Amino acid sequence: MAPAQTTTPKNALVFVPAPGIGHLVSVMEFAKRLLERDDSFSITMLLMSPPFAHDVTTYVEKLNASHPEFQFLGLPTVTPPPLEDVLACPEHFVSVFIADHKNHVKDMIVNHVLSNKSVKLAGLVLDLFCTAFVDVAKDLGVPSYIFFASGAAFLGSMLYLPDRFDKGGVTYKPTDPDSIIPSYINPVPSRVLPSLLFHDGGYSTFVSHARKFKEAKGIIVNTFAELESHAVNYLNGEAGVPHVYTVGPVVDHKGNSPVADGNQREEIMNWLDAQPEKSVVFLCFGSQGSFGVPQLKEIALGLEQSGQRFLWSIRRPPSQESLNPGEVNDFSELLPEGFLGRTKNVGFICGWAPQVEVLAHKATGAFVSHCGWNSILESTWYGVPVVTWPLYGEQQINAFQLVKDAGVAIEMKMDYRKDGGEVVKADRVAKAVKDVIEGASDVKSKVKAMSETGRKALLEGGSSYVAFETLVGVLSGNKA
Repeated sequence: MAPAQTTTPKNALVFVPAPGIGHLVSVMEFAKRLLERDDSFSITMLLMSPPFAHDVTTYVEKLNASHPEFQFLGLPTVTPPPLEDVLACPEHFVSVFIADHKNHVKDMIVNHVLSNKSVKLAGLVLDLFCTAFVDVAKDLGVPSYIFFASGAAFLGSMLYLPDRFDKGGVTYKPTDPDSIIPSYINPVPSRVLPSLLFHDGGYSTFVSHARKFKEAKGIIVNTFAELESHAVNYLNGEAGVPHVYTVGPVVDHKGNSPVADGNQREEIMNWLDAQPEKSVVFLCFGSQGSFGVPQLKEIALGLEQSGQRFLWSIRRPPSQESLNPGEVNDFSELLPEGFLGRTKNVGFICGWAPQVEVLAHKATGAFVSHCGWNSILESTWYGVPVVTWPLYGEQQINAFQLVKDAGVAIEMKMDYRKDGGEVVKADRVAKAVKDVIEGASDVKSKVKAMSETGRKALLEGGSSYVAFETLVGVLSGNKA
């Protein structure tokens, strides 16, 4: 009688992403790449139900249907902190909300992963906001890894905070002198620091997260070494920092959106097909990006003054019932009288837009962006120069990095804040839009070169390929 064959248990990785669409998209793309590289992994996604982001639920439902190789498990709901906490400091609110899932995360792993004899728990992969679960990994006797969905320079700025705090550094003020932050080439103006660092709750929250980063076995960063060579070199040489794996650019080339509109997509792509090469300015500000009517009117007048072709995605500002931007029923209510008629031959205005497909299109010549990290990587991949218009989070310091350190973007604003009350005037919009389409040859050549470098980084022997292969070995237990 032949001996019974034994099956080697798969290495189970439990991913815990933050409940925001930007965080989910990049971690899902990374997880898919991991399984494509090595199918000996088993991947479980533990998902939280965000109190205000309904688009996340739609996105997860699509993923569940299209990716049977993943196990998606919804965590029990927890009562979110009071609404006023969101308005005071969103990052602190999110961190508290996530930490309240700690016992649920442990129970879910025990009951659904450890109980499965066909897998062996190999580690937890945690979003940068999910550091409360580093302790769960320790309790279960497995390593934890931070998946950092922003750039290496911003990671460096976070890791710098505990040292500053321990030396008596209090919350920043916008009027403080420029700061020397080791992961940036140039001194950083306080006006481009994330708003959370101006508030006790946000500052202490990020100090706490950064301390927990150092307890993880590794930090996975969605960037490539050549894009942020200064920051990556700093992180690799810094004592006490876990190994940093630069595995990007991790980009969702299919542009899977939770609010995709097939009819709108076809209209947009047909319109782009009819435009000259590199002639269109694309304005799009992310899933949470919106402006009030006074600013929308200035943007409209600036576009008209510039004389350039444009594709503009407009979202209605959040209402009292929802913290998320909404779709616009009638654009004429938000824009200057007659604007739509006067620009109908050169402009296209929409609600949702297929961002990745637009950036990949030959007609797109520039991207007016909020400078979210996913958008930065997408524009870099397709070689489209960015005009910076940050809104919230770390976007201001991202804009600073693109313009001052990397030289791959043109400044519209670097210190604009969604809640700051500032209205950028039409002439500034017109100048930036005209400059990027008709000039900016140095920026364009740098973006083109960085696009080629980013693609090579993922090929065999490239910097991100090597980092990814090393990480796979570590995650599977074949390397220390």
